[in-house]
Order: sequence, then structure tokens, then C-alpha cells
Amino acid sequence: MKFKKKSARAGRARPPGAPGRTARLDATKAPKAVAKKPRIGVLIADDHSVVREGLVSLIRRKPDMTVIGEASNGREAVDLWKHHHPDVTLLDLRMPELDGVGAIKEIRDHDEHARIIVLTTFDGDEDIYRAIQAGAKGYLLKDVPREALMDSIRRVHAGETCVPVHLAAKLAERVSGETLSGREIDVLKLMAQGKSNKEIGSALFISEGTVKSHVKAIFAKMNVVSRTEAVASATRRGLIQL
Repeated sequence: MKFKKKSARAGRARPPGAPGRTARLDATKAPKAVAKKPRIGVLIADDHSVVREGLVSLIRRKPDMTVIGEASNGREAVDLWKHHHPDVTLLDLRMPELDGVGAIKEIRDHDEHARIIVLTTFDGDEDIYRAIQAGAKGYLLKDVPREALMDSIRRVHAGETCVPVHLAAKLAERVSGETLSGREIDVLKLMAQGKSNKEIGSALFISEGTVKSHVKAIFAKMNVVSRTEAVASATRRGLIQL
């Protein structure tokens, strides 16, 4: 009788607990754990409750963002920023107690790398200039499309600056144009109140002749020919607020 010779491979016993071929193949195919990115923490500051509520609702629907605070004025915005240190802050330009530019300056005093986007209805070249000069990383108008706003938040969070082309053009014009002096701004504000040259001189403790010189310089720098035109242009640009 002939006996079949067992192969050495067939008769070799596996050590206890040793994985078989199938187990080894399965291990190589096991999915790797993917680290979940932390969501972008956003602070919203606007004195209009309807606007705040709309922004909160919009941001909370995004899987990569979360709202970490809401402020109804500039002072509250600064306090909440100090407490939460958000990744990105959406800030209105005109707010009670402390305006947007003032809030930007105070926040950046604590952290010069703070990422802030101004979201406003004002598109005057002076408004844009003051916000960017204070340290805003973005400047958007409130009629911006929803997805464009979300994209801007992501881009600013990533370290970019976001200013739409038409606003950037106004900013460039402001930077390249002649700048009114502080005294000329003071004169403009009083002109807007309807005060005469004599009344402006008394209010600023300067002569009527000096006021006339300031008015002439204002007209030349702003390329206007009347007080009414000067006040209208200054208001539109954000040089003064009525």
C-alpha cells in the first residue's frame, strides 16, 4: 500500500494566534481614520437683530462653521472677542457705543493677527480706507451673495484678504487722491450743520479768513464748487456722518 507524502507546507502548524492570509489582506484594506477639521468659529457683531439672526441661521447651516457669539454694539463685540477669540469676526461699520473701526483697533491691540471682515451697507471710499487701515481683512456689502460671503469667511480664515473689485477700485482712488486735513474735516462737519464762515470760526477759535482758506482748499481737493456739493460728496464717501 502506498501512502501519499504530506507536503512540508501542509503539515506545518501555525503558531497560536497567528493571522491567516485572509486576515492579513483584510488588515491592509482597513480604512484609515481621517482627522476631522475643527469648524471655523465666527463672532457676529451688528446692531440690527434681524441681520444678526439671518447671519446666525446662515452660518449654522454650514458644516465647517459655527457661531460662537453675537454682539449688538462695538463695545460688546470687543468684550466677546476677548472672551472667545473667534477665528473670524463679522463686524458692522456703524454701531452704537463703539463703531466698527474703533472695535477693529481695540481687537487688534490684543492680537494683530485677528481676522475681521467688515459687513456693511456703506461703500464710501473713506469708509473702506479707514476699515482696511485699521486692520480689517475683508470689506463686504450686505447685498453680497450668500455663498460669496461664506467663501470670504473661509478665505479670510485661511489668511487671505477679501475686498471685491469695485470696492478695491474705490480704495485705490482714495489712497491716490488728496487727503483732507483734520481741520478741514472739522470745517466740513460744521458746514454740514449749515453754519456760516463766521460761526465756524467762532466754534473752532479761528478767524473768518482762515475758515475761507479751509473752504477753498476743501473745494479744490474734493473737486466741488459749492458747500452743498461738498457736504453731499463728503457724506457719500464717509468723510462725515449726518
